[in-house]
Amino acid sequence: MPKAAGGKAPAVKHKFVIDYSRPATDGVFDGADFEKFLHDRIKVEGKSGQLGENVKIVRDGNSKITVTSNIPFSKRYLKYLTKKFLKKNTLRDWIRVVASSKDVYELRFYNIARDGEEEDEE
Repeated sequence: MPKAAGGKAPAVKHKFVIDYSRPATDGVFDGADFEKFLHDRIKVEGKSGQLGENVKIVRDGNSKITVTSNIPFSKRYLKYLTKKFLKKNTLRDWIRVVASSKDVYELRFYNIARDGEEEDEE
């Protein structure tokens, strides 16, 4: 038998964290600008900038941003917006977005190791 349609469906809760502590300690990344960018660009029901009660963005100090959603929300969408922000601020060549756990993205610098052995000395 199908379930009765009288009850409400439980609210879907998604909580994602973007950790930008490494670039912020070097002073190349501004968390306040990133928070404003996310607030202006996240689309809810096809409209950007109108988050309402469905999506909440909270900046935790100078190291993390937490995005909590009551509606279906993709972690991949946050990665897309983060990469778009990095490209806009010409940081995309030095910083990458890495998933450090299931619900956490971390901004890291590319590993550029230059050894003297790599150069050809003729």
